[in-house]
Amino acid sequence: MKAVTRIHSRTAVLADENIDTDRIIPARFLTTTERAGLGKLCFNDWRYLPDGSDNPAFPLNQPQAKGCAILVAGRNFGCGSSREHAPWALLDFGIQAVLCSEIADIFRNNALKNGLLAIVVSDAEHRWLLDHPGTELSIDVEGQYIALPDGGRIPFQLEPFARHCLLNGVDQLGYLLQHDDAIAHYEQHLEQAA
Repeated sequence: MKAVTRIHSRTAVLADENIDTDRIIPARFLTTTERAGLGKLCFNDWRYLPDGSDNPAFPLNQPQAKGCAILVAGRNFGCGSSREHAPWALLDFGIQAVLCSEIADIFRNNALKNGLLAIVVSDAEHRWLLDHPGTELSIDVEGQYIALPDGGRIPFQLEPFARHCLLNGVDQLGYLLQHDDAIAHYEQHLEQAA
């Protein structure tokens, strides 16, 4: 996992509420454990027409959404079944952060563990972001704030361990491996004490 310290991008808006993980990546695509390539399947049944061409009505297919790394999503984003493929697909699609007033807990945990920022903002801040697509934002992970174009800031909270992992570019296993010597020393001490 690469370190996530700051994200600067325009926003794309997907205002629908209750976008579940099956809508992010349909269950039929969960047969792989590879992350690469899942971006082309992200929002598959919504993003493409039955003939495989781009759905012009899908908000992320609009020209103004191209290249946006920050997604402002409708309330209750990522609900439904737990699947790490959902944050994998969003990351491979180019989304680095999701901002919303309500994000499903399991999705948020999976996202943060995989380097995708899932940030909860207040209802008023969320409404403003939904109403202003294409706004340039800077997200500062260390300072835990979103910088607005007018100089204002939206503070947010990250669980300390998730924040540490994001800033240092390590997942949970990587964190444990960094402490391999201390773990071995502790286990040796236990064996000697027994």
